[in-house]
Amino acid sequence: MIERLKPYRFPLFLLSSIIIGSIIGLIVGERAEVLKPLGDLFLNLLFTIVVPLVFFSISSAIANMDSIKRLGKIMGWMLTVFVITGIIASILMLAVALAFPPAQGASITITQPEQVEKLSLADQLVATFTVPDFAEIISREHMLPLIVFAILIGIATGLTGEKGQPFAKFLNSASEVFMKLIEIIMYYAPIGLGAYFASLIGTIGPQILGDYARAFLLYVPVAFLYFIIGFTVYAFIAGGKRGVTAFWKHIITPAVTALATGSSVGTLPVNLEAARKIGVPKDIRETVLPIGATIHMDGSCISAVLKIAFVLGVFNIEFSGIGDYLAAIGIALLSGIVMSGIPGGGFMGELLIVTMYGLPPAALPIISAIGIVVDAPATMLNSTGDTVASMLVTRKIEGKNWMDKNLGGE
Repeated sequence: MIERLKPYRFPLFLLSSIIIGSIIGLIVGERAEVLKPLGDLFLNLLFTIVVPLVFFSISSAIANMDSIKRLGKIMGWMLTVFVITGIIASILMLAVALAFPPAQGASITITQPEQVEKLSLADQLVATFTVPDFAEIISREHMLPLIVFAILIGIATGLTGEKGQPFAKFLNSASEVFMKLIEIIMYYAPIGLGAYFASLIGTIGPQILGDYARAFLLYVPVAFLYFIIGFTVYAFIAGGKRGVTAFWKHIITPAVTALATGSSVGTLPVNLEAARKIGVPKDIRETVLPIGATIHMDGSCISAVLKIAFVLGVFNIEFSGIGDYLAAIGIALLSGIVMSGIPGGGFMGELLIVTMYGLPPAALPIISAIGIVVDAPATMLNSTGDTVASMLVTRKIEGKNWMDKNLGGE
């Protein structure tokens, strides 16, 4: 029994520290905020390495890829998996919201925000994928432009041929160095996450009470059922029983890190290491996970449907019929795509909901409050969903026996 638990020692140690921290937060309340700097130290270390890690992992994976054709296959299957899993997540929340209307009994005081900026689709697309200056790309606030840039660098390096090989080796070496840095930082994780959760539980308690309690109590069971059952099914499709075992053996650390950081991008370093241990090939994991951290958000799709059902209920707008339901699923997918992989990045998705439904500006703070309440479990689904998505992509690219040659590999 002890031997079987050995591979789980660190995740169990991490969970124990989080439980202890949460208990401390419950007991001492807001006074636990004194521990927040210890948690911030860990989060800052993770966020600091995100930009170079994303750049070097993507560019090196593409630069060392056998062919552009393989890149096309990876990208094609990646987008297919992202859309299908996002639709499944949205349908699940839609069914729950119809059975248990989230706005029932809510009495929200409507306050007008000073100004709501109108969405321009063309401007949004340009701002989503590009920045006007190189200096702005070296920031986790502009992850999609950074990813686009890294992909282009990788393609250019590969097309350069022999002359580009020294640069390709540099990219690969830098990627390995940053992965090693992740291992070093994770030694501090139990202290950092324990302290962060103590502060979080001590201060966030009042936010999940009152009118938003019903929405929170609807979201959490759906999120954890999708996490446990949905991801287990996906892992089984990807790798059978071995896929399920490998997934659950290595996903706990990224899951609790996501709960603490509230950021898919912040969890990316830990997620990449987990995918490596599961056996996802280097070029697939270093393409799918960074891109997934910005545009694959099952948890955000679930919360988007919840927000739509809640705010329409508050404003007494009818929400029935297949047309309304398909529109909600489509908006949930779009809001997941435009959301940035950083804390608070859901604002653009919330603004999209208000704009698409023609709601008054007063709807924005109502939706935002739900986003705050469900942010932690949503981020957990967003982040760990990328890992299982990379397994599904590997299944399609490498075949059903991919785990035989890749488990615990490079």
